Amino acid sequence: MEERSGVALYIHIPFCRAKCAYCDFTSYAGLDALHDDYITALVREMELAEPLSIRTVYIGGGTPTVLPLSHFVTILAAIKHRFDTRATAEITVEANPGTVTREKLSGLRALGVNRLNLGVQSLVEGELRLLGRIHSAPEAIDAFRAARRAGFDNLSLDLIYGLPGQSLASWRASLEGALALQPDHLSLYALTVEEGTPLAASIARGQLPSPDPDLAADMYELAQDLLSAAGFLHYEISNWATSPARVCRHNLTYWRNEPYLGLGAGAHSWLGQQRRSNLDAPQAYMEQVRAGRHPVAAAEAIDLETEMGETMMLGLRLLHEGVEFQQFRARFGLDLRARYAAELRELAQLGLIDLGDERVTLSPRGRLLGNQVFLRFVGG
Repeated sequence: MEERSGVALYIHIPFCRAKCAYCDFTSYAGLDALHDDYITALVREMELAEPLSIRTVYIGGGTPTVLPLSHFVTILAAIKHRFDTRATAEITVEANPGTVTREKLSGLRALGVNRLNLGVQSLVEGELRLLGRIHSAPEAIDAFRAARRAGFDNLSLDLIYGLPGQSLASWRASLEGALALQPDHLSLYALTVEEGTPLAASIARGQLPSPDPDLAADMYELAQDLLSAAGFLHYEISNWATSPARVCRHNLTYWRNEPYLGLGAGAHSWLGQQRRSNLDAPQAYMEQVRAGRHPVAAAEAIDLETEMGETMMLGLRLLHEGVEFQQFRARFGLDLRARYAAELRELAQLGLIDLGDERVTLSPRGRLLGNQVFLRFVGG
């Protein structure tokens, strides 16, 4: 039976070797001198945290693998010391193909990391340069194979589609190249052009075309067809796995709107009816933690109505699980079908959802128009 108790733990490493052209995450290049002090602060923040029971760990960024293996030794030892970490815990590390070696990968595996997420983004050289990635397509392929040799049997790849100037043929090339590697999981994300990024500036200056949303929809449908033919389970709008055992258990926590603790600069938490975020700047974050204070930048109490709406919005991203009526009643003491009767009736008439005996899910059409569905529950 699937483990649903406990909390998901997210650890943020805000460092990278170079900032990608599309990225607006909390990540900083050129701060290598802060690495040691940051890890010290991260361990201190764990000591300030409540000693929770942890079912999954996800170390993301930034680029966690810019750190030496010794820092992962420290982080993982501190997690096990402070928290009750399940023996069956899924422990994921995000990796950039340009920052891993066979030795580092073998070391991570030996430390108990049992899932690796490789940020490949594309297997087309021109697209990698457009995105500002530090690796080439052959380096990405080599990194994947090195991870397999290091003993990783749960390997995920990230790819991005809807890029300026990207063609359906080049997207097919990336997909087919990724499938040829036989990954256990694929995350495929439509590009979002974020204000303040170099990519957004290039588009604003007319140096690059704006992404074509109709072409992006065609790319999504192509991905659905190719991955279905390859036997992948399309379990979330943007995520596919080779089997139920290879879905990302950590991310299921987010989609089910269940509790998670975020540690590190810019990390977010959802615990005890409160959502909070940490200070973004590593220096400010470290100063607060050194002073023995929680490095919180903002906190928001979440009322019942908001929690229910967000549970609907996030849960509908899970294409087969959706939002279960029984789970909703157990959590909120209300009948989902009665509480959202008007919204469900309208969405069903539009052909955007499927109402079953046990759950509500997105229809195939709703997968392409998910935002129109989600706004019915969190739009006001």
